[in-house]
Parts: sequence; structure tokens; C-alpha cells
Amino acid sequence: MSHTPSAVPPEPVTADPPHFADRPLLTQSWLDLTFLHWAADPADIAPLLPAGTAPDTLDGLTYVGLVAFRMHRVGWLRLPGIPYLGSFPETNVRLYSVDAHGRRGVVFRSLDASRLIPVAAGRTAFRLPYVWSRMAIRRDGPTLTYTSTRRWPGPRGAHSTIKVRTGEPIEEPTGLEHFLTARWGMHSDFHGRLLYLPNTHPRWPLHRAELLEYDENLLAAAGLPAPVGPPVSVLYSPGVPVRFARPPRRPTT
Repeated sequence: MSHTPSAVPPEPVTADPPHFADRPLLTQSWLDLTFLHWAADPADIAPLLPAGTAPDTLDGLTYVGLVAFRMHRVGWLRLPGIPYLGSFPETNVRLYSVDAHGRRGVVFRSLDASRLIPVAAGRTAFRLPYVWSRMAIRRDGPTLTYTSTRRWPGPRGAHSTIKVRTGEPIEEPTGLEHFLTARWGMHSDFHGRLLYLPNTHPRWPLHRAELLEYDENLLAAAGLPAPVGPPVSVLYSPGVPVRFARPPRRPTT
């Protein structure tokens, strides 16, 4: 169960990364992303976060995200990205966190991916809740359809179908749109210790998007209440190249 961090003010929500990744641990690109978000009560989310973090909030609310995209050419250190094993569809269930140092981040409740080797590596190396799923992304002009059916380790039958029509570019995202997308790190429980893994990438190119079809139970499979009503935010991005830095040396507990 999470606990409330000490009263260090959170870092500002910025559209650009507050740190650098000159010596990256991981490189990759996130392409053709669709972001769906629902508002949530922080009291409901707090027990689902790693110890040492609390729900990150905006105007008293936190958010649950379902993010579908294409992972492209994952690479280690300065090595070139891998074209086949490092490229695959992925769909994440994520929450929003802040730690005792004021660092904002995301917490993944599940990460469905279609390549078994990256799934096994993510579960082993980073203790992340990766799951192996049968997945596809189809594009028909401005319409994208993401499908996912879970294979291992389950629960079997967990699935999602998301269909969106992409729209106009967003010239100036709102405060909420920045809060939901400009997240410059990840919090996770790593063998009983809080791990913070920072990332950098160019400013998100965001677009409006219309949700055409939606059927999923990934949120429930991740231990979250079933969403009530449509998402409060639907966004699309063609994507960005990403660099993950090494975890900082300063203590995180």
C-alpha cells in the first residue's frame, strides 16, 4: 500500500522534459498513440501505488489512463533499436503518481504487448506487469483500430478494442492535456524499493480524436473499478522518439 510522501512540492507540469538522458539506458519510439482517460478519486487510487508515492492530482482529481500505441525499435544503451523483437503493439493501463522528492510519474498496472521476449524481459529486468497478448493495429485513413486479447499470464479473456478517428492538431494543449501526457518518469516497486526511471522526448504533437468504438476489461483486470461513462479525454499523437535515463543515485525511500 502507498503512503503519503513528505511535503516536497511537486515538480511543475511542463511540456518539455526537466532532465536529460545523455547516456540512455533504453531508446525507443512510441508511435500512433491513443490516450483515453477517466477521472478518479485519489482515495481509490492510493492503495494501488508503490510505497513512497501518492496519487498525482489536478484540481483534486487523479486519472486512470488506457494508452494504445506501437512500440518501435527498442534498443539498449547506444545500440541500434531492434527492428522485429523491438517493434510491437502495446496497450497500457496507467496511473499518475508523485514521490517524496516531488517527481511526477506514471505507475503501470498492466502492459499488454505482442512479443513474448520483451514481455519476459520487462517482467524480469524491471519487475513491470507486462503480459503477452495477441494484438493488432489497423489504419484506414484517419481511423485507427487497436485490438488486444490476453494470452499469458492472464487473466485469460482480458481484452480491449479501441477505434478512433484522428482530428486536427492541438496548437496549445490545456492544463489537463499537459498533465495527462507530459510525464517524465516512471515509478515502480523494484524488489521492495521505489524505482524512479526518468525519460526524455520531444514535446508531444497532440491531436483531437473521436472515440468511435470502445470495448475493454483491462481496467478491471488491473484491479480498477470499471469506468463510469465515456472517457473525459481522448487524444491522439503520431508519436515521439524516447530515451530512458538511468535511475538517479539519490535515495528514493
